[in-house]
Amino acid sequence: MIFDTDIFIWAQRGNEKVAKLFENAEEKYLSVQTYMELLQNAKNKTQHKLTKDFLTSFGFIVLPLTENIGHRASIYVEEYTLSSSLRSGDAIIAATAVENNIPLASSNVKHFKVIKELQLKAFKP
Repeated sequence: MIFDTDIFIWAQRGNEKVAKLFENAEEKYLSVQTYMELLQNAKNKTQHKLTKDFLTSFGFIVLPLTENIGHRASIYVEEYTLSSSLRSGDAIIAATAVENNIPLASSNVKHFKVIKELQLKAFKP
């Protein structure tokens, strides 16, 4: 499963449902977009290290931005930004999930529900 950035935010807040979600996932992925967002939200080098250590210790795999993901994300932005306010970061995360044929877990269903080919797993904290 690919985890959206918001799932990690719930984890940082100590949400027990997220802990179970992580435990039950056979494989744990995040897009490079989510990885960058997590590091960008860190306030200092210590938080950077804690984020990186957390991802490593729990076996998360960062999926790279490929040409196909970039192309698909740009199509999503073109198709859905005006009608549904889809942002570029969410388009990259969704495109990563679709291109890798892996379900995406997110509590921000409204951000992704317009993308028909996305296997979206709604998380309710």
